[in-house]
Amino acid sequence: MITTSIDGAVGIVTLDRPHKRNALSPAGLDELEAAIESLDTPVVHLRGAGPAFCAGADLRAVAKLDSDDAHEFARSGQRVANAIERSESVVIAGIDGAARGGGVELALACDVRVATLEASFAETGVRLGLFGAWGGTHRLPAVVGAGNARDLALSGRTIDAEEALRMGLVSRIVDDPAEVVASIAEHDPAALAAIKKRLRDDAPPEKQDRREAAAFAELVEDADLADYR
Repeated sequence: MITTSIDGAVGIVTLDRPHKRNALSPAGLDELEAAIESLDTPVVHLRGAGPAFCAGADLRAVAKLDSDDAHEFARSGQRVANAIERSESVVIAGIDGAARGGGVELALACDVRVATLEASFAETGVRLGLFGAWGGTHRLPAVVGAGNARDLALSGRTIDAEEALRMGLVSRIVDDPAEVVASIAEHDPAALAAIKKRLRDDAPPEKQDRREAAAFAELVEDADLADYR
């Protein structure tokens, strides 16, 4: 269901269940969390196999859950998203095809989201009397703004890649997300890790400033600046 491979500085995590549009069962979430945590490459490319990125939760599996199991399923999805955020790797979602529900939420946890013109997005939970519970209720407004988040979550409507770009849900529309991944992976791993950590820092501003200065000083010590001396 989840496959991993390494290509130089890039770890590739593939949601590999194309006949189910890469929908994730409880076991699939556990596999995905383990895959994210197992990679120590500077950059990780999260992608889907086949014509979809990820359809979100496997609804056949969800329908069989009792209340306690449903709670744990939501927590499992949250742990995966948190693992993406905590990873020292820069995690890039390459979205080619449909991202629905939990698929959107996994992408939201990534550091960079790029899409092809074939990508589309929807928070479909409301259509089923549900909502996105893999961290989507706080990540979606943080990324696209409160008004857009309410619109998407309450309407369940589908948007295309160009509207997603206008909202800020993705940062670029590209022919091949792997090319963006490769271009970012060319940079110094220590700098990538430091930038991710600093951009994710939610400490008070004064503490962020001190940490930023310390991280910059560490990089200067190791950087190759001979040409500028």
